[in-house]
Amino acid sequence: MKVGLFINTQFPEGYSVGERLPDMIAQVRAAHEAGFASLWLPHHWLTHPMQMLQLTPLMGYIAAHARGMTLGPNILILPPLNPVHIAEEAATLDVLTGGNFILGVGLGYRPPEFDAFGIPLGERAPRFNEAIGLIRRLWREERVSHQGRFYTVNDAGLSLKPARPGGPPVYIAAQAEVSVRRAARIGDAWLIVNSSGLGKIAPLMQTYRAALGEYRRTPNEFPITVECYVGARHATAHEECRGPLEYKYNAYAAWGLEDRTSASFEDFARDRFIIGDEVSVKEEITRYHELLGVDHFIMRVQWPGLPQQQALASIERLGRIFAS
Repeated sequence: MKVGLFINTQFPEGYSVGERLPDMIAQVRAAHEAGFASLWLPHHWLTHPMQMLQLTPLMGYIAAHARGMTLGPNILILPPLNPVHIAEEAATLDVLTGGNFILGVGLGYRPPEFDAFGIPLGERAPRFNEAIGLIRRLWREERVSHQGRFYTVNDAGLSLKPARPGGPPVYIAAQAEVSVRRAARIGDAWLIVNSSGLGKIAPLMQTYRAALGEYRRTPNEFPITVECYVGARHATAHEECRGPLEYKYNAYAAWGLEDRTSASFEDFARDRFIIGDEVSVKEEITRYHELLGVDHFIMRVQWPGLPQQQALASIERLGRIFAS
């Protein structure tokens, strides 16, 4: 099993985001020293009042500090964007990382984002499917002609090919059966985001594995993204991260993704977050691995408002857990 770091790029209103960049790089360096394999960054538009650094320029900035670690979006909202643009940027990032870039993509769900780009939510899936095929052709072929429902390329080729022959792996996020089957059919891995809990993820994993057999495909790995806080003491760990996690998930609720009004924080966190001391967190990681077969844990260890020193301590403790 391996561990990755999901980097916090979101900050409450009133924070000086520029002053937080050194903290972000310190986390990257701490993760590298702790033996983390990968770095991942989120993507959204129009998040006011929450401040958020945008994905692509930040990945380019972090690539200079990644030193051989895999880097990727978790997740890039693909349907509102032109696949030519994404293919070009991904190729550049693959070169900047020495062939260590992964393109993590998803459908998206927030109406304000789609409205701003003039893209109907109802077109998400067909745009996504067409875009993935076109992106891969642009990476692999010298010149491409494509006349699709949404996108057109007339006998043209990318300005730069990826460092990796054929292009970076494409990991697909999914939280419904039809999307999970799509991830099995056209993705190099299903990028699990455990925001809904193991009760939902476990049956979807059964769907995914069945679809892999049906399509005769073998994924690169089985990654899962988890909110994770490793405190010095199990008894106080929940309280130490409660405020920042509640801020984050209240934002999700405002965006229409999660509803946690009927549950206490502890009940809401159960089977959804991994929180505790080193011993209990290691036990939970083992439980996730045995239940789902996941082998790449992408841990988000900081949320808006959590102090830097607590995030660095979690990174250090996770390094010890995965090294043991």
